[in-house]
Amino acid sequence: MMRPIPLDDVQAVLELLALQSSAYLVEAELIGYKDIPPLKDSPLTLRCSKETFTGYYLNDPEEREELAGAIAWEENGTELTITRMMVHPRHFRQGVASALIRHALAANPQAGRFVVSTGEANLPAVSLYEKFGFHRTGKRTIAPSVALVTFEKRRSIQ
Repeated sequence: MMRPIPLDDVQAVLELLALQSSAYLVEAELIGYKDIPPLKDSPLTLRCSKETFTGYYLNDPEEREELAGAIAWEENGTELTITRMMVHPRHFRQGVASALIRHALAANPQAGRFVVSTGEANLPAVSLYEKFGFHRTGKRTIAPSVALVTFEKRRSIQ
């Protein structure tokens, strides 16, 4: 089930922070860079965020709800920047990230341009964005041997 993550709910923020840590630790390993900004977040920095967060929830075998993935974005007119994409490692390769991308695209019909960045060596993320029609538009080095690539997707505003 997909639904907004309320940043004024302490328990929801703690679940989001735990998910974020698990997901971004894997990205840090993939790209060989431990200084990823989401790994520095705290409950307070998440609660003060201006981003819109949506979570992908699954029921575990005991029917408890689990936050399996989340996406966050910021809007600026008709441009939407995906600022975070995270999936718990136990749910990798199960379609969670694809569902989150589809949701972000559908939930923002006013957006004509979508932008997202990821580590160049994070091949699963690069493949995901390319699968959804994002095209590489930039690259910058953020540390020795570590590059961040930017992708963009344009569409007609309906």
